[in-house]
Amino acid sequence: MSRILAFLVAALFALPLAAPATAQEQDPILVPDISQHEIVLRQGFTGANLILYGAVLDPADSATQYDIVVVLKGPTEPILLREKERIFGIWVNSQSTAYRSVPSFYAVASSRPILEIVDERTAAIYELGLDYLQLSPTGSIDPGEQQRFSEGLVDLRQRQGLYAQYDQGVEISEGVLYRADIPIPSNVVAGRYVAETFAIIDGRVITSATSEVQVFKEGFELGVEDAANENGFLYGMFAVGLSVFMGWAAGRLFALI
Repeated sequence: MSRILAFLVAALFALPLAAPATAQEQDPILVPDISQHEIVLRQGFTGANLILYGAVLDPADSATQYDIVVVLKGPTEPILLREKERIFGIWVNSQSTAYRSVPSFYAVASSRPILEIVDERTAAIYELGLDYLQLSPTGSIDPGEQQRFSEGLVDLRQRQGLYAQYDQGVEISEGVLYRADIPIPSNVVAGRYVAETFAIIDGRVITSATSEVQVFKEGFELGVEDAANENGFLYGMFAVGLSVFMGWAAGRLFALI
């Protein structure tokens, strides 16, 4: 809490001086920050915990009670989602659908359940909540089937720890300071992560602000990734050869025991 208070004092002094204005002319100012702006994916990385915190500065009315929603998104990626079907006792691929841009990571934390803060239309506009993600499917597909595939994708990412929703996951102190803790699992991809914070009152988004987190690899992991990207064929041959060697070595070892 002391760090957040110090952050608030610094934010107040950092505000530019301006001529006095009426309450109608003054808009609230959202000042966000993150506990760390870089996450390094090293060997043995087991995850991290991001603290998203800040303050809502309202010159017009310091007694205004805001709701806060924080959304953290990872880099988007195109994916092909396939559905498996059991035929004569064998699981085979059946229907599939493709998506142009799916967040590799998505987490939302709010001071109250989302639909107690905004209506469904506002939630869909700002993508507040797992039920309102815009997954951008390609091609034409029956709306019912598309809904089923989208729900399956979200459920899969939730079980992988890559999607999460934390109702009442934002703590608000003195009606001004806020804080949200968002776990980052070990299987996240490298890239630019954007944290967007929304200040909401009476179902309306009054103001918003963004912060960024860079997730990157270094050392051995970065070397492996670069080798795979720059020399895909040789990397594939090496991986196959290593698998064959490890299988042969394991067989010899068990034969000697």
